[in-house]
Amino acid sequence: MTADCHPVPVPSEPVPRPDRLVAAAHEEGVDAATAAARRLIDALLRAGDDTDVDMADVAKQLDGLADQLTERAPGLDERLVTMWQGSGVTRHDPVTGPENAIAPPLHLTGQDDGSVQGVSTLGLAYQGPPRCVHGGVSALLLDHTLGVANHWAGLSGMTAELTLRYLRPTPLFEPLTVTGRQVSVDGRKIRTEGSIAAGGRACVTVEGLFIAKEVPRPA
Repeated sequence: MTADCHPVPVPSEPVPRPDRLVAAAHEEGVDAATAAARRLIDALLRAGDDTDVDMADVAKQLDGLADQLTERAPGLDERLVTMWQGSGVTRHDPVTGPENAIAPPLHLTGQDDGSVQGVSTLGLAYQGPPRCVHGGVSALLLDHTLGVANHWAGLSGMTAELTLRYLRPTPLFEPLTVTGRQVSVDGRKIRTEGSIAAGGRACVTVEGLFIAKEVPRPA
């Protein structure tokens, strides 16, 4: 903890916790289609050109589906409005969003100790070095997790700075535990920490600085 940061004051009353930190996935509608798209992405990466499947025909079918969806989709401005309506948790973000095919997705839950935690197994779509998670993907997961940790703690802000330490390669195809915790607040400055671990060993750690929109009121 740096000298200009002060521990978060312990409130006299328990901090009100949000009902949900991430959107629940549905078994129908766009969530079901998105889950199928995730399977398709993984299948394409696994198959490559080393398959007897006619990839030209696959491309034609996929283009046809994309054309159909594009033709019937609402306007971009309208869609941007509906994306942000609802319960206060996003359904479209690239980490936890059940509507986003590039999201693993990571399901985060709040813990009694004030942290948030989730477990996810990443496949070929997230590969950097052979059989390892791309470092930028690790940064994406941790940035979002720290933001959710701030929401769980009761004071959120925009990312100003992330300091990541890559301690060892983060493996694909294994359960990864992603954690985050708000550690201090000094005016509008929020300090938050987190990590990605595999097999009980930290692979990546992060320290983040977030800036709140307003100075929080004293507890």
